[in-house]
Amino acid sequence: MHELSATQGMLDVALEAAMQAGAGRIRSIDVVIGDLSSFVDDSVQFYFDLISRGTAADGAVLRFRRAPAHGRCGTCGSAFPVAPPVPRSCSACGSRALRVVGGREFRVESIEVDE
Repeated sequence: MHELSATQGMLDVALEAAMQAGAGRIRSIDVVIGDLSSFVDDSVQFYFDLISRGTAADGAVLRFRRAPAHGRCGTCGSAFPVAPPVPRSCSACGSRALRVVGGREFRVESIEVDE
């Protein structure tokens, strides 16, 4: 259900950007969702279709791009891709000094509009 409020925020950002550009209609929205976020593309699409009705984004296409997460070991410097479940220790040296970067994004990357 948290997708509803996040999708509303995404729609608000797109509508504001379109209004500032003097656009009449939003044709598509490029959305970045991190692999470690709990957002599900289908749920975002479902809520978007509901809440965009009657707005400048009604009928707009959502294009999703997944953003990967990366880990780095603070002990040995090993770098590696991260997918759920997040590892508790470095596979190279066993250290627990891991840092995970990225993968939690949920943002509008760009919009395409009609003028």
